[in-house]
Amino acid sequence: MQLCVLDPSSKDPDQTFPDFAGKPDLTKQSPLGYRGFAACTGGGYYRKDSSIPANERRVLLVLHRNLKACRQNVINLRRAGKTIILAWSKPGAFELETILRSPSDLSLFREICGRAHGALAVTSDVEPVFRGGGVLHVETIPMPLPVESPEWDFSIRPEDRQGIFLGTWDRSDVTRRHLTALMGLRDVVSQMYEPLTVFNLDGWRGRRWLRQLGYPSGLLRVIERRLSHTEYLRKMATHKMVFQLDASGGPGYVAGDALLCRIPCIGGNGVTEQIIFPELSDPRTSTPDTLYAVSRLLDHGHDRDLAVEQALNLAKQRLSFEVIQQSLEQLFHCFG
Repeated sequence: MQLCVLDPSSKDPDQTFPDFAGKPDLTKQSPLGYRGFAACTGGGYYRKDSSIPANERRVLLVLHRNLKACRQNVINLRRAGKTIILAWSKPGAFELETILRSPSDLSLFREICGRAHGALAVTSDVEPVFRGGGVLHVETIPMPLPVESPEWDFSIRPEDRQGIFLGTWDRSDVTRRHLTALMGLRDVVSQMYEPLTVFNLDGWRGRRWLRQLGYPSGLLRVIERRLSHTEYLRKMATHKMVFQLDASGGPGYVAGDALLCRIPCIGGNGVTEQIIFPELSDPRTSTPDTLYAVSRLLDHGHDRDLAVEQALNLAKQRLSFEVIQQSLEQLFHCFG
């Protein structure tokens, strides 16, 4: 089965994945997120329904804020004889609440659900929303990770790793808890003398804001430009761990990236975090206890290695391209 993922909200060019995960390429988007669903089946990722090959019948339509355009996509796909499975571009609970706030948007969503064959939920919050919208067949399938592919192992020698990589960057989104993470890490960084790497994409305002945090000189390393995903992974891999306090309930991209770098991810409540790092991302754990886990893992390389080994085993069982491909085949098999 070759799956066509239609993401009308994307600004990236169409992309096919004849080699499945393939090799990292600075000129192309990584086979992760919704692209991962296409890549694990050797399929394609498209922006327009007219670009989907006529002989490909199975489509995963990624809904976005412009639901009128999404409805037209569904109409066009049904006319072309496609089997349509719905998904959400922003599958966190908070994003869904904002998108479906008005009566007209909720009405459009219910109409779209009535025209589709089924839905795919990448987070637990999305499944009841689709069922409430009128979709009769909903499957919960997490985002795939190419953990079985040696080309996507970004690990480096342990002795070349230093410090902590902060997994969030958007301080305007309160669900990311970016400020809390930065303030909480300051004492850990100072006591352990391990630098923290953080992104600042807000220019001079962001620099002024970061200075007010009071980090010791030289222990706050700031990246001030956007990186390609491959560059991002290579930078992340030079650290001992990733830390975040993200409470958005999303798919868990940060934890997936951390595993590709073969370093642990501490904190966060995304799906991937809870699957592969359950002990390090337990939502019942208090923030002080989560920060204590950072100190402990900084001090014990063996524990870091053990956490990554366990995460790899869990990912191969539940998130690998082979496993997710089988789940997708079962889902579309329900509709012939």
